[in-house]
Amino acid sequence: MSDQRYMLTTRDNPWNPFTNFEEWYTWDISHGYNTSAYLARITKTSPELSPAQIQRSINDAIDEIIGYNLTGNYLRVTEKDYENWVASDDTTYGAKKID
Repeated sequence: MSDQRYMLTTRDNPWNPFTNFEEWYTWDISHGYNTSAYLARITKTSPELSPAQIQRSINDAIDEIIGYNLTGNYLRVTEKDYENWVASDDTTYGAKKID
């Protein structure tokens, strides 16, 4: 089990949830995804958990969501994933990196 910090996003969201969370969140809500609320429903947490345990619980919930990712639109990302990030468009359907 990794202590790496992951975020859940969609392939078409152009914003980095690590550095531009407000823009990311606004875009996500305006497109009807409600990703944060979805993640909150799946995450098992408690005020008695340590910060590391909470992060592991969030990571586990993200993995569960990705496991049932019927549309293929959800992605589990790290900050490093955003080093050359370009959101998907209608022709590529999916995040891609610029070389």
